[in-house]
Amino acid sequence: MQVVRQFRSFGRPSRLLMINQFTINLGFYMLMPYLASYLSGPLGLAGWAVGLVLGVRNFSQQGMFLVGGTLADRLGYKPLIIAGCLLRTGGFALLGVVDSLPALVVASAATGFAGALFNPAVRAYIAADAGERRLEAFAVFNVFYQGGILAGPLIGLALTAVDFRLTCLVAAAVFAVLTAVQIRALPASTTPGNLSSRRRSVLGEWRTIVANRTFVVFALVMTGSYVLSFQIYLALPMEARRIAGSEAAGDVLIALLFLVSGGLALAGQLKITTLLKDRWSPGTCLAAGLSLMALAFVAPLLAARTGTIGSGVALVASAALLALGTVAVFPFEMDTIVRLSGEQLVATHYGFYNTIVGVGILLGNLGAGTVFDLARAAGWPEIPWLGLIMLGVACATGLRRLDRSRRLAGGAVCA
Repeated sequence: MQVVRQFRSFGRPSRLLMINQFTINLGFYMLMPYLASYLSGPLGLAGWAVGLVLGVRNFSQQGMFLVGGTLADRLGYKPLIIAGCLLRTGGFALLGVVDSLPALVVASAATGFAGALFNPAVRAYIAADAGERRLEAFAVFNVFYQGGILAGPLIGLALTAVDFRLTCLVAAAVFAVLTAVQIRALPASTTPGNLSSRRRSVLGEWRTIVANRTFVVFALVMTGSYVLSFQIYLALPMEARRIAGSEAAGDVLIALLFLVSGGLALAGQLKITTLLKDRWSPGTCLAAGLSLMALAFVAPLLAARTGTIGSGVALVASAALLALGTVAVFPFEMDTIVRLSGEQLVATHYGFYNTIVGVGILLGNLGAGTVFDLARAAGWPEIPWLGLIMLGVACATGLRRLDRSRRLAGGAVCA
């Protein structure tokens, strides 16, 4: 099997981090999809309180990525990975045993900040360990990443059917085991913090990154790809529930969307990466992926005024194309960040990048949700899908311009 062969071809640190990422997503996604229902249901929290708990989790992760990346470059990747997993262990365990709003907010903040600690460190560690094979490493990494996303909710559904608190405690146990394994088995990072960073201030490092105009423009352009890919959680499920006619039918259709999306990501990642890498430059590959993501919303646009069956088929087609576009983008995106960083302060660059993307996702989702409501009320259901298509086209065009100017090549020579 191609995935197994590729996986075995990497060094021990990369292999362990790939397995770790599967486990991280397994533990996270067995719990998070059901947290809102638990807070509003058994705990009886008001809507604003549920929004507060979820919002704190998102902000403490997205808003602190830059801090996590900076710490990883200064202290080393392994300590930050371990600290993040340990903190998430405590956060998930706390979610399972408390019921007061202040305690829930603290637990939610802990789980979010944990992600800000280990996410940049994991990606920087893999980039350093894989060396010239970064692209292939990130492709295999994404297979494990998507596998955890696919398996987590299924296990969580079975556990939550018994008691959501059990789900929290099992997720905490997963992270506890993961922490112990990494303490024992993960080698010290091959680049334990950038030595030059110890002679510079944190603000000086951040100013250096902000001054890298190509990197900042790349991050801003790529924010659109995250807004588009996030529609598998927002626009597509909203439309599925609208057209289904019943809650049960809506749940089945949403499950089918995620099954198609996850299945294609697992099956197609390595083949798509190899196909693109052998033909085009990284910038062209990124633009091709963004174009696929834009194309994903053509089917819902055309089916906006059709019946349930036509709209349902369109949503499945949209999920499929969105998945293919996402897997096409991811390895080249991760590799480009390293090249644009000049392989200096890599974790800090990942943290800065994720912070920009997080703000973009927040604004993009607020805008998308608002436009969907207004368009439906005005009798123009095609407008939101058209807007998403235009966003994808604009981002793909921006990437092509960066690529033609050779600015995405960094220090490498691209074909």
